[in-house]
Amino acid sequence: MNARRIFFALAALASSVIALAQNNIAEEVAWVVGDQPIWKSEIEEQYNNLMYEKQTIQGDPYCVIPEMLAVEKLYLHQADIDTVEVSDAMVQAEVDARLNQYVAMLGSKEKMEEYFRKPMAEMRSQMTDMVRNNYRVREVQRSLTKGLKVTPSDVRRYFDRLPEDSIPYVPLQVEVQIITINPRIPRQEIEDVKARLRDYSDRVTKGESEFSTLAVLYSEDPGTAVRGGETGFMGRGRLDPEYAAVAFNLNDPKKVSKIVESEYGYHIIQLIEKRGDRINTRHILLRPKVSANDLADATHRLDSLRTDIVVNKRVNFEEVVPYVSQDKDTRANRGMMVNSENGTTRFAMSELPQEIALKVNDLQPGDISEAFVMMDPKLNREVVAIVKLTSRIEGHKANLSDDYQTIKGMYEESEQNRMIEEWLSKKIAQTYIRIEDGWRDCEFTHKGWIKEKASDK
Repeated sequence: MNARRIFFALAALASSVIALAQNNIAEEVAWVVGDQPIWKSEIEEQYNNLMYEKQTIQGDPYCVIPEMLAVEKLYLHQADIDTVEVSDAMVQAEVDARLNQYVAMLGSKEKMEEYFRKPMAEMRSQMTDMVRNNYRVREVQRSLTKGLKVTPSDVRRYFDRLPEDSIPYVPLQVEVQIITINPRIPRQEIEDVKARLRDYSDRVTKGESEFSTLAVLYSEDPGTAVRGGETGFMGRGRLDPEYAAVAFNLNDPKKVSKIVESEYGYHIIQLIEKRGDRINTRHILLRPKVSANDLADATHRLDSLRTDIVVNKRVNFEEVVPYVSQDKDTRANRGMMVNSENGTTRFAMSELPQEIALKVNDLQPGDISEAFVMMDPKLNREVVAIVKLTSRIEGHKANLSDDYQTIKGMYEESEQNRMIEEWLSKKIAQTYIRIEDGWRDCEFTHKGWIKEKASDK
């Protein structure tokens, strides 16, 4: 080990200890990786975060967590060498989402600060560093494995070598096509919603009510209503375009926006704060309701269409999709639904919306369901649909002919893990590492952390 590198590593460590002592902070070093100490307080904080997020720790936390932090430091050192940078906007968007989730789970910003024993500003700063580091680590891992090339013969050899008990069981999967109609909403219903929003706006402007109180009482956005309508800081890309266009033009936190129509319904908005290209707002959302008569009319239309397809044979399902269906995600693809989890057209029954799964369960391949009402998860409103079961693949042990993509994914993951493990082994061997007494008696995942005594001199 280069003596000069060790000298500077120990000097950096001594400087850190002196700085902490000057601030009357009792601190303990657990590991040193290169010139970076891992403090006991870091390990404790990481442990608390994992416990809050209900993540399972396999093994002794005081062995698992410092090793995890040490691996991260190796990746970050490589990120510095490779000059890996990440977008500030991307980092802040994830930080905002996580903080908003904590506030929603704990009930308020004040309760969150009490739970974590830190002010919001300190939590934001620490979380920003953590999220940025996570992105940089993933970018290093991606760079390490980007040269991986997979051929069908590689996949076949991998599958042939798999032990019988390692071949996964693939549950029942289906492929489904869909046609949906969004029932017409009566003009009077829309006018009634707008009148309610104008009333709320007037009450805020006259000082009769707080915007946040009205949001808790009346907003139909469950994710923000509990927080007084507060969205948390977001960039334009994470907001509905119509909402963002109005929100970013607000300048006076005491005023209420005009009524805004988005794909989710109708809103009024109040500015809380702007920070560069991010904005924090409150809003009240109301959704016009579809009447029972309009649901019945849309159901009758799709049942008549089904009769023309199934009984009268005048048209086929695929032909009418582009002209009838109002589901923008599927109408350009013959109505075929795509599984966002794996990018394929196959769904386990549990991955389908409940209403669709109930209908598909009783169909045979080629069958078309009767019309039914379902809640559109994107629009959060009722729509009417018919579905066609394209194919049903019964539960089975994976095989190459039916499950090539699944097995290919397994092979790619195993090869990526192998490449990363080889890199980590070399990196650990090349890096100055010291583990203090009391932190060494562990069964580590990676070998080579504990160096021979001679190399520590």
